[in-house]
Formats: sequence, structure tokens, C-alpha cells
Amino acid sequence: MSPVVEHPPAHLLRRWVLDVSVTLAVGALSLPPLFRDGRAPSTAALVLLVVLTVPVVLRRRYPVAVFGVTLVATVVGTVAVDQQLAGLAVLVALYTVAAQRPRRAALTCAALLEAAAVVAALTPSELDWWFALLTLSGLVAAALGLGLFTATRRAYLAELRDRATRLERERDQQGELAAAAERSRIAREIHDIVAHHLTVIVALSDGAVAASAASPARAAEVMRTVSATGREALTDTRRLLGVLRDDSAAAEDGAQDTGHRPHRPAPDLHELDALVHRVREAGLPVVHEVQGSAGPLAPGLQLTAYRVVQEALTNSLKHAGAGASATVRLRHTPDELAVEVSDDGAGRRGAPVGSGRGLVGMRERVAAFGGEVEAGPRPGGGWVVTARLRPDGAAVHPVEVAR
Repeated sequence: MSPVVEHPPAHLLRRWVLDVSVTLAVGALSLPPLFRDGRAPSTAALVLLVVLTVPVVLRRRYPVAVFGVTLVATVVGTVAVDQQLAGLAVLVALYTVAAQRPRRAALTCAALLEAAAVVAALTPSELDWWFALLTLSGLVAAALGLGLFTATRRAYLAELRDRATRLERERDQQGELAAAAERSRIAREIHDIVAHHLTVIVALSDGAVAASAASPARAAEVMRTVSATGREALTDTRRLLGVLRDDSAAAEDGAQDTGHRPHRPAPDLHELDALVHRVREAGLPVVHEVQGSAGPLAPGLQLTAYRVVQEALTNSLKHAGAGASATVRLRHTPDELAVEVSDDGAGRRGAPVGSGRGLVGMRERVAAFGGEVEAGPRPGGGWVVTARLRPDGAAVHPVEVAR
């Protein structure tokens, strides 16, 4: 797609007005030398002046051709006409070549004009040859230098515009990459939250149905747990999706919703007991063991460890089968945090049936902290998931903690 130009007709009109003005100025400044001897200029001198001046109006479109015409007209006028013609037009043409054409073309035109200046300086006149040579050479150098300066400045400004365009494009690309990473993170969070809570709700509901006939009170208690688990899942989902709204929309919603409450913090290792308790209530006995002393851990690392345990226990609930039990072990060392979740479920002998998205999400989370995840069957039945996280590991994809 071609770049958008602001008001191109007005821009072209200004350029033509400027070129016509420069041409008229060159012609006006070239007239006085023709009256230097006190006599009217000849017809040949006026014709040469027109030939010398008129092409200047086309100097932007045909810079080299205009320079050639003005140079030839200046030399012919100096040699064939018995009246002096000013060389202002050829100097303007040289400036235009230097400003718009490659440097090699500018230097070539300047060399030709300098040669003509040397010949003109050595021609007998009222001025000393060295004074005339210095004057003419100085004018050639000034026109060339001013043109090269204009070309350099124009190239510098073009580079700045190009750099600004590249930076804007890179900024947009970085924004798209950040948005894609955020969508991936939110997808993992939603998967963990929805899969775990729905699994717990299904297990509790089955238990409530089984207990409803024999123990209505127990069934009612289980259903209250189902309700609490559903509300917690809804709260977590609202907290997670709240990061997708901008501040203004969130403020507007909060002003209109009288029941708006601040988002709860992201879960950490302190909430593992509550997680284990929910899984136990869903029908899977869980043993929670902690080895070593936990030092200060980053919120993102604690969230990652919590999600690993949550995903592994959810899979155990789904696939371990009746009569299975699970064990959650956390081992704190100065160099790493090791998380192991295993079950002895006889209901599965191989890999669990599923999309595999949970395991992929676990690996991505743990890899962000320089760790790794291993998952596979246990000898004699069951499944074990082991994750090792390094508190000081450089995060390749930093995990943001949603608030």
C-alpha cells in the first residue's frame, strides 16, 4: 500500500510557485550585468539570457539536463556575445544536482563548471586572473557544498522517518506478541480453574446422589460444599477475566455494579491445604507432606507450584479410579523447590486419557522458572508428576500474577 501524502496537490503547487519564483529571481539578477557598459543589451544577449534562465523552472524534474543547458548557454554567451552574462543560473543548477542526484553526478558537474571557471579566469579581462579564479571557484564550491548539505540533511530526515516507522511497527509487533502471550497465560489459567473445580463438583455431586437416600443430612452438607466450590470457581474466573478489561471499563463497571468487590489475590503455597481439603471432600484421600523450610518465594513461583499440584490432583480425581489415594510432597532446598504429586490408582495403567493441554501448561509454567516437569506411570500402577522449580532461575517467559 502506498504511503499517504498529506494534501499532495497543495504540496505540488507550492513547489511550482517556488520554482517559478527562483526562475524569475535568477532572470532579474542576471539583467544588470548586461547594462554595465551603459548600452542596451543586444538581441543575442537577451536570447541567451532567456535560454539560460527559463530551464531553471524545470531544475527539480531534470536537474542534470538543466545543468547541461545552462552551462552550455553560459559558455556560449561568454565566448560569442560581446556582453557579460551572469552565471547565477548555472550555480542554481549545480546546487540542484548536488541536492537531488548521487554524489558522483554532483562532483562531475562541479568539475565541468570548475573547468569552465578556470578558462573564464584565464581569459583577459579587467580583473586579475587569480582574483577571478578565486571568486569563480568560491562560487562553484559554495553551490556544491550547499547542495551536498541539503542532500545530507534530506537523507538524515528520511532516515529518521524510516526509523520512526520501524519503531512503530516493532512496537505494534511487540504488542501483538504480548497479547498472544497474555491470551496463552489466561487460557492456561482458565483450564486449571475450570478443570479442577468442575472435577471436584462432579465428584461431590456423585457422592451427594449416592448419600441422598441413606443420609440426607450428609448429602445436604456435600451439596453445600458443591455450592461453595462453584462460587469459588466463579470468583476465580471473574478475577482472571478482569485483567482483560481496561481501567476505564473496570471503573465504569464498578461504579454501576453495587456488588463490585476487589479481586482476590492469586493462590499461593499457603492455600495448598484448602486445595487438598477440597480434593479429600471430593472422595480422593490425599496426604500432604512438606520437607525443608520454605524461604521467601516469588508470588509467580508459588502460583506455578500451586497450579502444578492442582492440575495433578485434578487428573488423579478423573483417572485414578475408585479406592485410589494420592500424595503431595513439597521439598524445599536452597537451590530448588521440588513438587511431587502421585497416586496409586489401579484404574489406570498408562497415560491418562485427555487432550494433554494440562501437562503442556504445567511444562510452560515451570520452564518459565528454569525448571522441568516429568510425568509418567508408576511401577505397579498409578501416576506420578514431578516438577522442579528454581527460585533464582531466569524466566524465559515471565509469569504474571493476576490480581
